[in-house]
Order: sequence, then structure tokens, then C-alpha cells
Amino acid sequence: MKDIKKVVILGAGAMGAFFATRFFDTDECSAAVIAKGQRHEKLKSNGLVVNGKKYAIPVIHPDEDISPADLVIVALKNHHLPEAVHDLKNLVGEQTTIISVMNGLDSEEYIGSVYGMDKMLYAVSVGIDAVRQGNRINYTKPGKHFFGDAINTHVSKRVRKVQDIFSLAGISCETPADMMRMMWWKFMVNVGTNQASAVMRAPYGVFQSSANARALMEDLMREVITLAKVAEVQLSEKDLDDWYTVLDTLSGQGRTSMLQDIEAGRKTEIEIFGGKVVELGKTHGIPTPVNQAVLRIIQVLEQGR
Repeated sequence: MKDIKKVVILGAGAMGAFFATRFFDTDECSAAVIAKGQRHEKLKSNGLVVNGKKYAIPVIHPDEDISPADLVIVALKNHHLPEAVHDLKNLVGEQTTIISVMNGLDSEEYIGSVYGMDKMLYAVSVGIDAVRQGNRINYTKPGKHFFGDAINTHVSKRVRKVQDIFSLAGISCETPADMMRMMWWKFMVNVGTNQASAVMRAPYGVFQSSANARALMEDLMREVITLAKVAEVQLSEKDLDDWYTVLDTLSGQGRTSMLQDIEAGRKTEIEIFGGKVVELGKTHGIPTPVNQAVLRIIQVLEQGR
């Protein structure tokens, strides 16, 4: 498998902009974002401003006749994926690797159903505190990024090539032996922290200082721990402690993606957080009352957009 030289990012929000600018600043590869419609025109005209630095990153239209990318990073909101996934049709070739840093448990299978699971790696990002306002993105913590095949007791050539380009771009990364457990751990974190932050309008500092805020977050997370056992994924109370080691490093003024959506009047990703927990609970006959209540609250907040 050849080295990664061409990186394309689908989604230029906080996460997408982080990756796009880090690879753009890397001599060993080229980087571009893919967009259409008004988003395409705005990105071409205004570029991205990340931590105060303006970037004129190349913008590709999905209909352009262009050679396939070596690496595609999908960094969308969940509700944009069904339409936007087809924008990659000219960029996915025989040797293309795709990673999704989207929230939730299902994006890899969805993208894989279109382009083939043989091209997919599982991925999550942890501890990045990027905040987006328009085309301006700021972060103080670049986080750590985990990716790999479902099981990585033997690291594949595809995974090693992605490790290499992340290293060249100065992006902290790790390949866990059990990537599916890592996916569920991040799902647990998102279900607890994103939802609790949204209903309380609470930045990270509130969770760092308030026992009541932490208690709500933990109650939401424990319902995920119970459901994980049904999926034969071993999560425990220690996994809550592991999250606190990350949470305590984040800027107190930092805000989760769901809180940013609520404040900006945008649609949230509640369907893949509380909605998914409630759905799984009904499927397996496991009560999820805390997530059910928070789901209803956030749905009401969305109706007020």
C-alpha cells in the first residue's frame, strides 16, 4: 500500500478545520476540503481562520473530475451524512482509506455500505476543545485521535500508513488493541457530557467544579455501561474515572459540540446520543430513564430554535 500523499476532508466545522489545517501545514502531503453550494462558495471566498491564522485551503466540488484521495476524513454532523456521503464518489478509489471522526456508533457502517468496509477504519477523537463561530475555529487542546481496524492485535498496513501521516502532521494518535471498546467508551462520554452540557448550558468548567453536574453526567453514562454489556463490550466505573483525567485538562470555558449547537440554534445530534440509548434500551428490555428524560428536554430545546 502506497504512502498517503493526498488528504481530503468532508466537513469543515470545528473538527474538520482542525484536520484540514494540520495536514495543509504538512509538507509531505496535500490537503483539501470538499463542499458544494453556498458552503463551497464561502470556503473559497473566506477560507478558514484557525487559532487566528487564515488558511486558503483548496476547496473541491463533488462534481469535479479529480484523482482519488489517499485518505478521506469525514467530519460531519450525523444528519448531514446521508446526503453528503455521495459527494465522495469521485474521490474514493481502490487504495483510498476512509476514517470517520463523527460522533456515534454507526457512521463507519453507513459510509462502508456505500464505498466498502474494506476502505474503512474506525476512529474517535478525545480531548480536543475546538469551538467554531462561522469560519473561525479556536482550540487550546488538540486532543488525541484513536483509529484502527475493529481489532488491532496485529496492526495492518492500512493503519500504519495513516499512523505515518498523522505523525508527520504532528497529530497525536494511538491504535488501541480493541477499537470497538474505544468506540463505546467515546459514545459513553458523548452521551454523558454532550447531553448534560446542553440541558444545563454548562461549559466544561461546570463539570470540573460542580458535583451535581458530574452526577447527572455519570447517571447518563451508567446507562451506556449497562447497554455495553449486551453488546459484549466491557465498560466499568473505571471508565468514568478515565474520562475525568481528560475532562480535567480541558479549558473551563470550552463547550461541547451539542452545547454549541443549542447556543447557535442549530440542530443537535440528540438522535445518536440519547435517542440511540433509548432505542437500544427498548430493543434489549433495559430501562434508560435518565436518557429518556434528557432526550425529551433537548427535543423541546430544539423546537425552540
